[in-house]
Amino acid sequence: MIVIPEEFARTTVEREGEAGARWIAELPGLVRDLVDAWGCTSDGPLTHGGVGVIVPVRRDHTPPAVLKVSFPHPGNDHEPDAFTAWGGRGAVSLYERDDRRYAMLLERASAVTLAEAVGGDDVVVVAARLARRLAVPAPAGLPRLSDRAGEWEDALRTDDVEFAHPLPRPVIGAALATVRELGRTQPDTLVHGDLHGRNILRAEREPWLAVDPKGYVGDPAYDAGALMKSRAYALAGPGAGAGPGPGAHDLRSAAHRIIDVFADAAELERERVRRWAQLHAVQAAFWARRHGFRVARGGPELEWVTAFADRLAELLTEPSGGPSAR
Repeated sequence: MIVIPEEFARTTVEREGEAGARWIAELPGLVRDLVDAWGCTSDGPLTHGGVGVIVPVRRDHTPPAVLKVSFPHPGNDHEPDAFTAWGGRGAVSLYERDDRRYAMLLERASAVTLAEAVGGDDVVVVAARLARRLAVPAPAGLPRLSDRAGEWEDALRTDDVEFAHPLPRPVIGAALATVRELGRTQPDTLVHGDLHGRNILRAEREPWLAVDPKGYVGDPAYDAGALMKSRAYALAGPGAGAGPGPGAHDLRSAAHRIIDVFADAAELERERVRRWAQLHAVQAAFWARRHGFRVARGGPELEWVTAFADRLAELLTEPSGGPSAR
């Protein structure tokens, strides 16, 4: 019997509305059909991520696998294309795909994430080395990050005007400059697009394997921004979300340490890594004001997270980590 977790059903309906409710109602039958079509048997309880369910399965001619079924959304279109291009190098292997139903049969890794298993520089080193391996020539037909540059610039200008915020003018200007100077012309390289510690799983075939790619074409340094955002609570230190966190100097040192370690391990130019991470931080600060986050939808916690994003964006603006002038 396929039981959809209540939390996953609730958040899907809250996010997707009526379309989400219809999909949740159809999901148990969809999972059963796919298990049968691919000759699998269930091998454990169903789990879920943010936008899809994961069912451990087995079949005779395939190592232990998982069936992943995602909500039909353009953001999930190119995940199987990325897995196909990588062919198991640095990421889980793709065994079957059903693009119409947003379903894949994937190599099974453990449930242990990089974020849970290690800390400090080791998280950054593992993620950066994977980012380097995953940065391969992009196949045709994948979405290009450069095509989103205009959208990014418009959103930054709109948010700057619409929201009362403390970000200094040089911080906004640096983010806009990154969009213009790095965003509009990018290499034909496949990048993960959301590479952080929770999207890297411990495995047997390799020590760590990436999951949940977006499958973008663009600058490999782009992935440093997702990692930096995911490390925010760790940067804030013990009690993150419950207090002011470290002083500006400590946070500046920690943030720039991540930039240094990622650039070295991924064999990328440090300044490009810093600029992409700063853009991500500014975008996160405005996203918090417009949408909130899954971990903080409102109240004092969201206020704290938003203030922290502001602070991180400002500290990443200066190449040396020095204070930015207003």
